[in-house]
Amino acid sequence: MAAHGTCSFSPSNLSPTSVSPPGPPPTPPPTSTAISKSPLESKASSLSPVPHSTCHEDSLPLAVFYGPLDAKNPLLVSCEKEIQELLGFMKRKKALATTEEQKHEFHRRCATSLFNIWTKYAPRLPAAYYNEKLLKVGDSLCEMKFHALNGKNICSYQLVCDSDTNLQNRESVIHCLHILSSLRLIMQAALPQEHLCWIIFNGTIYIYTICRKLMIIGHSSKALEYLLWASMCMESSVPLLAVRYLTWRASLYTAVCQCYYDCHAGVHGEAFARRALAKIDELRQLELMSSSPSQEESRRCYREAAIKMAVMIFKRGVFESRRKNKSLFRPKIRVNLREAQTLQWPRTVTERLLDEMFDSTASRFLAVLEALSDSNRRTLQTGPVVTEEVEVRDVVSELFIAGRELLITSNTGAEGTLDFPKSSLLPLIIQRKNVISVDAAVKFIKLAFTYEEWSLFESSAGQLIDFLQRQDDPESKKAEKELLLLIAIEPLINVKRNKGLIFPLENFKEGQVYCKKIAFHDTCGKACGHSEDVFLLATTLYSCVCDSPQDAQPDKEIVVDTIMFLWQKCKLGLQRLNVARNDSAKLTQKISTNKVFVFVFLQMLLVIASLICDTYFKSKFSLFIHLHNYCCKLKLIFFMNL
Repeated sequence: MAAHGTCSFSPSNLSPTSVSPPGPPPTPPPTSTAISKSPLESKASSLSPVPHSTCHEDSLPLAVFYGPLDAKNPLLVSCEKEIQELLGFMKRKKALATTEEQKHEFHRRCATSLFNIWTKYAPRLPAAYYNEKLLKVGDSLCEMKFHALNGKNICSYQLVCDSDTNLQNRESVIHCLHILSSLRLIMQAALPQEHLCWIIFNGTIYIYTICRKLMIIGHSSKALEYLLWASMCMESSVPLLAVRYLTWRASLYTAVCQCYYDCHAGVHGEAFARRALAKIDELRQLELMSSSPSQEESRRCYREAAIKMAVMIFKRGVFESRRKNKSLFRPKIRVNLREAQTLQWPRTVTERLLDEMFDSTASRFLAVLEALSDSNRRTLQTGPVVTEEVEVRDVVSELFIAGRELLITSNTGAEGTLDFPKSSLLPLIIQRKNVISVDAAVKFIKLAFTYEEWSLFESSAGQLIDFLQRQDDPESKKAEKELLLLIAIEPLINVKRNKGLIFPLENFKEGQVYCKKIAFHDTCGKACGHSEDVFLLATTLYSCVCDSPQDAQPDKEIVVDTIMFLWQKCKLGLQRLNVARNDSAKLTQKISTNKVFVFVFLQMLLVIASLICDTYFKSKFSLFIHLHNYCCKLKLIFFMNL
């Protein structure tokens, strides 16, 4: 939860492995349609400003009459009590003023009460004490105003997400950008005042939360400037330069780098990562110069931040170091990558660079994942890297070779099968562990599928499914469903049965099938012109989506792309049925031989589409209508021919 009124909050629990969204921002106070009156409010409404010259307080004793000007002075205690009561009333009742008339009345009463307090105590208090108290109250009112504006912005963002979860409408994106601009203005006003550092810290959390949403839907270019602003604010606020905020700063730095890479501006992403690494080192040098000894927690924070920046540098550096120098015409000698896989680590330039920059298997594997990841590419958008540069393609292959070797050497159990710890990857990196987490392995296997390294994918996915089936947590079940879907769709994508460049795991037996097949009438698929693999994919998809609890649902991006893939497969057959729609007898004859297959097949797609329509299918609503219409037509014919 965001900090409130203090800088002692530590955002360590918000730090992801790479870039992942923090927890939800604080919930704003409830609103109401009316303002209830309090005794203070009633008292305030009965008071009216009185000119200083006629105020009867002039004749009352001064504060010094009651003794020393300390916490026990009754006049000072009375003044402080009335001020705190008024400020407390304003904090409680501000959110209840919803209409313009209520807001005006609320401001009038509060201003009148505050004015009366000043005129009551001003003649009796020392000038220095009065002026100091006046400034403190002004600061409190300023903080309340900032906090209220932040609350309003977060409420607006929540309303946008409630009405448009994935920000598919252009107006929703524009509204989010307006909210980000408002947050930036608030932080700009609060930045010069160190005691308002909590406003800055909360603002960075809000900006990061909204920008992560924009990045996910492909608007990294719009989010970049606000993430840069948040990063600079963390560097400009002296209280937020403390080591306990370093993990959060590193998360902001990483998000900025990721935006640059998403926008195909890798040179700026690497430059920003190097700058951030220098800033982290500056802070470490200052701590070493201080008299206080470095604590273990501080060393962990520095290590985590440094590795995140090193990974962002490696993401571009591993490719740029291998690009052909156009001024040289002498061809480079390429390594035979098939032979290299049989040698000892390090076998390639990429593996040597991993050894130079990282000191554990976990951190090297994270670097491999980030170098291969491309947020602009979906899992089912398969194919090799699109480039004419042979050197870049070689680096991709070397990364997969390195990832395979790291996976085998660190996670192979006593029985020769893969085994994984319960921890996620980030703690393993911080502890310099030579082991890989299961979530990182799943991501690596998905990348092998995307880049069409089929031998590596089939062998590692099969073993990982065996491991995941022995787990009972929702994350493992979700990953299992995703890998089952990828295994089911692989034969339909890899129609030429290519194996890829990377060797499979040693204990993999070719032809091994890990996807449980669902029995169906074989003649149905053949009569309809579809292969068994198509129906197997449809039944696997139906089982993974409809038979899984809500917290174990497979990734909706994979589900949507699988539905679109199946729709394209059966679309041609449905169009042929439409040709004969005016000839009822001919249409009936066409369907009679495979009516069960066609009806069940489309009905499954319709059910799955219905389950995810509220979130992912708004932009593809025409497909949903087509499925519905075809199912209704086939259902009518099906029952007419029973």
